[in-house]
Amino acid sequence: MPQPPAGTQVVQRVGLLLREVTSARGDGVRLSDLVASTGLTKPTVHRLLNSLAAEGLLDQDEGSGRWFLGAEMYVMGSAAASRFPIEEIAHPSLVRLAASTGESAFLSMRRRDETICLLREEGSFPIRSFVLAEGTRFPLGIGSAGLAILAHLDEAEQEEHLARLDLSGNRHGVNQTLAGIRKTIAAAQEVGYVVNPGRIVEGSWGMAAAIFDRANRPMWALTLTGIESRFKPDRQKELGRALLVEAHRVSRRLANQGE
Repeated sequence: MPQPPAGTQVVQRVGLLLREVTSARGDGVRLSDLVASTGLTKPTVHRLLNSLAAEGLLDQDEGSGRWFLGAEMYVMGSAAASRFPIEEIAHPSLVRLAASTGESAFLSMRRRDETICLLREEGSFPIRSFVLAEGTRFPLGIGSAGLAILAHLDEAEQEEHLARLDLSGNRHGVNQTLAGIRKTIAAAQEVGYVVNPGRIVEGSWGMAAAIFDRANRPMWALTLTGIESRFKPDRQKELGRALLVEAHRVSRRLANQGE
């Protein structure tokens, strides 16, 4: 087997740590949690964290010892945003969805085998679901956004993703099964949007519609989340139509960019 290029392992480990800190939803993360979640040794994690802090990519709170994203990450993110203007384009749709439905609205993007939540807009309904937040990652097939994207891939690619999906140990909720995921995908292909019935957290429902890039690939999704009583069958069609209208609007704006 050919040896990987020098430094590849370090880059992979740095990327892994940055993703784990990002997924902490702004609450920070302890050294011990990073060791447990990454499988790296404590000395390795400690060394990498301090190196990232020296570059301004991470910060450590002196009181709690928790690690947070640093100022340099904000600078990099701002620079990257100019190349990927999806947040600016999609934000008005999130505002309209939250205002018209009262539910919390989200924008997520596909990143290889995952979806990452980018934006959240709170609705007016006082009881909310907290399954999603900026930086939350789920495998494709877990969560409404990933299901909506997966439903618009061809069957072979769907099966490739599902074959890699690890549902062991209830790590993504107690109601997750491949049969249930396939059933949700099939239903979404009929109506154009996903209804995800509380599979991650009991009683927390979600619905989503995919957004397509200029090559007509499903790369993002708009999601509405809330409690089960707000997603009864007679309301699902109303919410689904709203999601499809806004997803189509964002897809059209992306397609027209640069013309």
